[in-house]
Amino acid sequence: MSDTPFGFGLPPEEPDDGDEGKKKPQGGADPFGFGGLPGGGQGGDNPFAAMFGNFNPADLGAAFQQLGQMLSYEGGPVNWDMAQQIARQTVAQGTSDGTKDASVGPAERTAVEEAVRLADLWLDGATSLPSGAGTAVAWSRAEWVEATLPAWRQLVDPVAERVGTAMGDVLPQEMQAMAGPLIGMMRSMGGAMFGQQIGHAVGALAGEVVGSTDVGLPLGPPGKAALLPLNVAAFGRDLSVPQDEVRLYLALREAAHQRLFAHVPWLRSHLFGAVEGYARGIKVDTSRLEDAVSQLDPSNPEQLQEALQQGMFQPEDTPEQKAALARLETALALVEGWVDAVVHAAAGSRLTSADALRETLRRRRASGGPAEQTFATLIGLELRPRRLRDASRLWALLGDVRGVEGRDALWEHPDMLPTASDLDDPDGFVHREHLDFSELDKMLGEAAGGASRERRDEDGNGEDGGDGDRKDGPAA
Repeated sequence: MSDTPFGFGLPPEEPDDGDEGKKKPQGGADPFGFGGLPGGGQGGDNPFAAMFGNFNPADLGAAFQQLGQMLSYEGGPVNWDMAQQIARQTVAQGTSDGTKDASVGPAERTAVEEAVRLADLWLDGATSLPSGAGTAVAWSRAEWVEATLPAWRQLVDPVAERVGTAMGDVLPQEMQAMAGPLIGMMRSMGGAMFGQQIGHAVGALAGEVVGSTDVGLPLGPPGKAALLPLNVAAFGRDLSVPQDEVRLYLALREAAHQRLFAHVPWLRSHLFGAVEGYARGIKVDTSRLEDAVSQLDPSNPEQLQEALQQGMFQPEDTPEQKAALARLETALALVEGWVDAVVHAAAGSRLTSADALRETLRRRRASGGPAEQTFATLIGLELRPRRLRDASRLWALLGDVRGVEGRDALWEHPDMLPTASDLDDPDGFVHREHLDFSELDKMLGEAAGGASRERRDEDGNGEDGGDGDRKDGPAA
């Protein structure tokens, strides 16, 4: 049985170096919490077998309560209440090294605020985009979960909606009316299963992220530059780098992301729209789903869970889906590459540890860090670290050749950004003449105005009387 939640396989790409060391996502083995019951819950055993052995009534009551939550859910494609609850539970359990979540104290909040303030000053000379961080906040892991769940919802719902629709459509049309309760139960269980997996994934990620933009997407509220002091300390523990330098470097990255998302108004919708477009290309193995439904035992929800984990949902291997995947990966790489180049320009001559910290983050990406793995878990997409390095190199070269303003001006319109092929040939892109979309809009406006005047002349409304005729309205 696959360990990958939702049964997603990786896209049809060549594996990157370091894939063997990736961490398995948590929560795949015992999704409904029955593992603690004696005599049941593991490997598809009937969880209610516990009733016939020596069991703890409290555990059995919790099992019935959780099953009731699954079957009574009537919301959207994901049971987000369950996702939130499980994410908080995962955070409360602590990380594998025994580190427990803790409230952020006043001294840590002050340190984060000062680091973000200094980071913004340094970034003023490295980018033409003004500050995008209205406030600087220090979050606990639990606070990160609460603040980012709305963004996860926007990311995951398109995928879950497609899967949920398939779960309701596996029966023949003439049988669907008769099987209404079964379809409703399936959708409720599907929403709960997604909620379970998302809760475990987001809770695990909360134990390792250092800010609100680790996946290259704006997961937190706009205008809030956030760091997690507990995770920042864990990140720098074995680096032999002063803690204040680690905090400042990570604050530079967070503040740079905030500038980009605040002052490129189309970027957020562009990225989330690309995720939704990719989700539309996910296909469902209906034959496998039909088989799971035919053997469904309502008292054993792990049966359907096992089917969900056995490759039922895969990205469509079509030219359109491959193109959607390439667009999304390129867009995310351009965001991360720009941040990497800008932060290096701002910190390279000021922080003695800047190069070491930069390389640490790059290796974290190349080895399949938590952000990439969780992203793959939730929407079936794995980022390609090679593209991130290529994008960083291209943005740095653009800054050298065209200057900071010329480099950042490319964010004015999505059609001005480099493409995947441009990442393969950065020199060709940098020295190529590029369109100035403000001039193009001006030319189009002038052309439209000229065409309008020509139409008025053809209708007999010349320069002498046309305007006056329009003011007086149509003739009686």
